Amino acid sequence: MPNIDFSALETLSVSIENNIAHIQLSRPEALNSMVPAFWRELPAVVRKIDAESQARVIVISSQGKHFSAGMDLSVFTNMAKDFQGEPARRAERTRRLVLELQDSFNAMEEVRIPVLVAVQGGVIGGAVDMICAADSRYCTEDAYFTIKETELGMTADVGTLQRLPHLMPQGLIRELAYTGRNMQSEEAKACGFVNQVFSDQQTMLEAVMKIAAKIAMHSPMAVAGCKEMINYTRDHNVADSLTYMATWQSGMFQMPDVQEAMAAGQQRRLPVYAELHKKSSGM
Repeated sequence: MPNIDFSALETLSVSIENNIAHIQLSRPEALNSMVPAFWRELPAVVRKIDAESQARVIVISSQGKHFSAGMDLSVFTNMAKDFQGEPARRAERTRRLVLELQDSFNAMEEVRIPVLVAVQGGVIGGAVDMICAADSRYCTEDAYFTIKETELGMTADVGTLQRLPHLMPQGLIRELAYTGRNMQSEEAKACGFVNQVFSDQQTMLEAVMKIAAKIAMHSPMAVAGCKEMINYTRDHNVADSLTYMATWQSGMFQMPDVQEAMAAGQQRRLPVYAELHKKSSGM
């Protein structure tokens, strides 16, 4: 189980209320650029919330004018220092580093609970990689999205090119990747990359929190099943996905939550569901 103190974070702030965890990128003075600490803290926080069943949904936003300027220059500088020594061993070390960076965003996809992101201003480079791993995306009118890595002489390597083709048309993702141009909020909404566009950050956060609250009202088991099945079917064919659904349902479909949902409907009250079990910390 991740061991991290939410009050001692360098790059994030975390609050949990009414089964909703709100994670904020908290370095606005540095445009929320992703320094080395960020890559450690984000997956640890997300996984701890899930492992300890502290919330039923996570909302990620940021402080300041821009969501995030992406990978901080310090990360590139540290990587440059590693470009020495015997080529095969150097390459193996680089491969492990990229996999570790990828894992920071994989965590958002792998946890049992939905992750919603609410972005404003610039969503640049690594920030695009990050939000691609979320369940749903929302933005303000002034938001723009940039696959910046191409302009920096490298290929985006932390998830954008692997996840975006599942989120928008192939031709568009290729254009964005090849050119490195900005995609404005209107275009992001038109192609389905973001669910909704809002006039300002406060309006956006209020709306996204309402969506999170609606999710949190439902059976955590049912929502976890939805996330598991949608992620699975993205990467498998229909026949395999249906078979997996049947296998999942044979064990996970039990009556208590169904009976509670029906009783709550009849009695015109909110349903009360048990939380998902905490994950085992191992032996």
